Amino acid sequence: MKQEEREAIKNYNSSAEAYHNWRTKENPQGWFYNELLEMPSTLSLLGEVRDKKILDFGCGTGIYAKILTRMGAKLKGFDISKEMLDIAKRDNPILDLRLGSGYNIPFKEKFDIVLASLVVHYLKDWNNMFKEVSRVLNKGGYFIFSTGNPVAEARKKIKIGNKKISVLDNYFSEGKIYGPWRSNNGKKIRMHSYHKTYETIIKTIIINNFEIIDYKDCFPIKKAKKLFPKAYAEYSKKPFFCVWKVRKK
Repeated sequence: MKQEEREAIKNYNSSAEAYHNWRTKENPQGWFYNELLEMPSTLSLLGEVRDKKILDFGCGTGIYAKILTRMGAKLKGFDISKEMLDIAKRDNPILDLRLGSGYNIPFKEKFDIVLASLVVHYLKDWNNMFKEVSRVLNKGGYFIFSTGNPVAEARKKIKIGNKKISVLDNYFSEGKIYGPWRSNNGKKIRMHSYHKTYETIIKTIIINNFEIIDYKDCFPIKKAKKLFPKAYAEYSKKPFFCVWKVRKK
């Protein structure tokens, strides 16, 4: 097991219940960064899913699994965190949800779509990941993944007078970055991800025999303006997440 996998397991196991409660109980109308920013763009690229065989790559606590099953998808999934997976199984008892890794997907069958929502950035070796996705994806099938926008990942906050602003900084410096997270006991933890440039992402897609079909810079939906006015004001002006739709040749 790779170091980034061990780190992800530790962090997500320690924050699983808090993460799920934050999205489903503390913010029942939707948490800004997921339901109001990333998910609308991702669902639009998924399109009609009825009767499609979908693999939920990094299914977390099963929020997408529940939505897509209600939409008629034939869904299976996996996650690297046992604590996350236990919650997903509790909320989706009839689904086949397994413990597994993006470097070692725990399925042998083929799927029409592989969906990876805000998970691929935890993995350093995307070539290995794409090989695993290709292995479980039908020819002509789609890999839809959302991740941090490369421009947003390279931002740096500076102070000018009494105001803090974000500026682009070290975009070409690829590698491990950290962001704030919250554990089950309320303590702050550092969650890692890997910054990659647009050039690296696009070339990785191409060399792994996929073609880009569609792309979205995530833009917040209208109701976010009332629920999270500060976040809406910021992220309706600059990107934070992006979604890629690529097809296996």
